[in-house]
Amino acid sequence: MRPHFKPTSQGFTLIELIVVITITGILAAAAALFIRNPTQSYFDIETRAGLSDAADGALRRMGRDIHNALPNSVRVTTNGADSFIEFIPVKAAGRYRAAVGTNGADNPLDFSLSADTFDVLGNPVTVTSGDKLVIYNLGVSGADAYEGTNIRALQTTGSLSTLSFTGGTFPLPSPSSRFYIVSTASTYMCDMTNHVLRLFTGYAIPITQPASLATLQGLTPSRLIASNLSSCSMTYLAGVSQRSGIVNIAVALSQNNATVRLMHQVGVINSP
Repeated sequence: MRPHFKPTSQGFTLIELIVVITITGILAAAAALFIRNPTQSYFDIETRAGLSDAADGALRRMGRDIHNALPNSVRVTTNGADSFIEFIPVKAAGRYRAAVGTNGADNPLDFSLSADTFDVLGNPVTVTSGDKLVIYNLGVSGADAYEGTNIRALQTTGSLSTLSFTGGTFPLPSPSSRFYIVSTASTYMCDMTNHVLRLFTGYAIPITQPASLATLQGLTPSRLIASNLSSCSMTYLAGVSQRSGIVNIAVALSQNNATVRLMHQVGVINSP
């Protein structure tokens, strides 16, 4: 007689397999949802931190540059959604000798001369090729570095205790005998067409403020300071008697549905 073997195990039925697959899918979906929220929160925090660092770095750099501007050289304009702030960076500054002292060799600045040589009081100043001398910049007609009425070409370079200039008489003496050495102009531009903040620097000081991307690109290449701009504005409030002013800068950076908004105020010293 042939032996009869009784099966010791049975396979899954189709219904059991479907139930297992369904339960596994539900558990996997729940686990994915549980993991997704903390993971997404982590990436959101990283994105906001990156945007905050970029915005803060850009505003701090703008603040340093604008704070070092020639007194009464800050000017702001807008062109549609684009904002522009232009200024003349100061390369060096000091005080000129205004009158002869106890030493007969003292060499004061003579405001009646169209070309002169004068003593620098205190430490020597560094002059490089193309640098210009500015005295008592008021930012008004007759005493405005942009129009060239109080800016003159320096004739010698190096670390100097005596400066010489040509190009005409200075219109007004400085009450505190201050002088400034400058060379070029700079502009920060909120380019909202491309959603970036640009810096244009090293171009010749213009009479009229450049107020378009094309105009500035025709003067000098730009540097990218910040990207992902969703909004940007710059305003300038002149202080009492033009002795001080406040530049207000507000930017918003957006990326991956995250937005960071920062505002920065820069004090501008306008006592020339």
